[in-house]
Amino acid sequence: MTAPLVSGEPIIVDVALDARSYDIVIGRGVLSSLGDRIGRMKPGAKAAIVTDETVARHHLAAAQDALARANISSSRVVVPPGESAKKISGFETVCEALIDARIDRGDVVVALGGGVIGDLAGFAAATVRRGIDFIQVPTSLLAQVDSSIGGKTAINSRHGKNLIGAFHQPVLVLADTALLDTLPERQLRNGYTELVKHGFICDAAFFSWLDNNWREVFSGGAARDQAVARSCRIKADVVARDERENGDRQLLNLGHTFGHALEADAGFSDRLLHGEAISIGLALAFSYSTKRGLMPSQETERAIAHLNSVGLPTKVSQIPGERPTADRLMAQIAQDKKVKRGKLTFILSRGIGKAFVEPDVDPSDIRNFLTEQLAAR
Repeated sequence: MTAPLVSGEPIIVDVALDARSYDIVIGRGVLSSLGDRIGRMKPGAKAAIVTDETVARHHLAAAQDALARANISSSRVVVPPGESAKKISGFETVCEALIDARIDRGDVVVALGGGVIGDLAGFAAATVRRGIDFIQVPTSLLAQVDSSIGGKTAINSRHGKNLIGAFHQPVLVLADTALLDTLPERQLRNGYTELVKHGFICDAAFFSWLDNNWREVFSGGAARDQAVARSCRIKADVVARDERENGDRQLLNLGHTFGHALEADAGFSDRLLHGEAISIGLALAFSYSTKRGLMPSQETERAIAHLNSVGLPTKVSQIPGERPTADRLMAQIAQDKKVKRGKLTFILSRGIGKAFVEPDVDPSDIRNFLTEQLAAR
C-alpha cells in the first residue's frame, strides 16, 4: 500500500497547485519544527495561534515554544471547543483578535486544533486584510486526513453546515501524529471515518489494508503514520485535479449529503460527532447505491461490517435522543452545497473504491429511501 517508513523520518506529501502548492509534513514530533519552517518561509513574520480551550491545555505551550526557539513573536486566540465556536460570533471574535494583535499580510495565522479550528481560523485568515497566509497544525485524526487539506474554510449557518466560507489554501500542513496520542478513542473513531472514506472512494487496496490493520492505526506507531500518509496522498491528488470542487473533488463528499443532514438535525452537538454522522451517511450511500442496482449487496455489507467492527454507528436508530424525520432531513439536504438550481447531486458507488458523482437525483426517491431507513431498527 505504502512504502515502509523509517522511524522518526517525516513523510512529505505535496499538494500540487502551481503557485499555491504546499507540503503536508507527517510524522511524530514535527510540531517542534514549526518555528524553523515559518522562519524559512516568511522571514520576520509574526504568528497568531488560533486554538480552542481543550487543545490549548495539551499543545499550545509546545507550539509557542517552537516559535520562541526560532525567535518568532506570537500571540494567541483561544475559543471554546466544539462546533459552537464555528459560527458568525466566533468568526467575529477571531477576526477582531487578529486585527487587535496587528497581524498583517506579512505574518501568518496558525490553526492549532481539529477541523473546527482549521475551518474557523482559515476563514478568518482568508478575510482579514483580504487574505493572510495560514498554516494548519491539525491535532485530530479527522483534521490530519481531511479538513486540513485542500483549502476549504467555512463557518456554519443556522441553515446548515459550512455554508459561509471561502477557498483559502494553507501554505503548510504539519500533521504531528504524536498529537493524536491524547485523543479519546471516540475522537479517533471520529477521524477514522474520513480516513477509510478515501479507500471507499478510489482505493480498494487501501481499504483492504485498513480492514486488516485498523487496530494498529488506532494504537499508533508506523501503521498510523502509513494510514495518515496514504489518506493525505489520496486527498492531495484529488484536490490537485479539482481545487474548486467542480468535478472529481465532489467524490470526497461520499456519505456527506446524508451525514451533514443528520449532523445538523442533531444540532451539531456531542450527540453525534461529524465522523459518526458520516459513518451513517456512508452506510446510507452504499445502501442507496445497492437499492439502485449500482453496488453489489456483498460490497455494501462488507463496508458496513468494517465500520461496525471499528465501533462506528451505521444506522440512524443508533443516534441518541429523538429520531429525525424524513421531512427534516430533506430540508437539510436541500441546503447541501452540491445542490444546483434545486437539483440534488449525490456521490454513489459501484463498489468499494468505485465512487462516482450522480447528478439530478430525484428528491422523491431519496425521501422514500429515508422513510424506509428511518422505519428500520
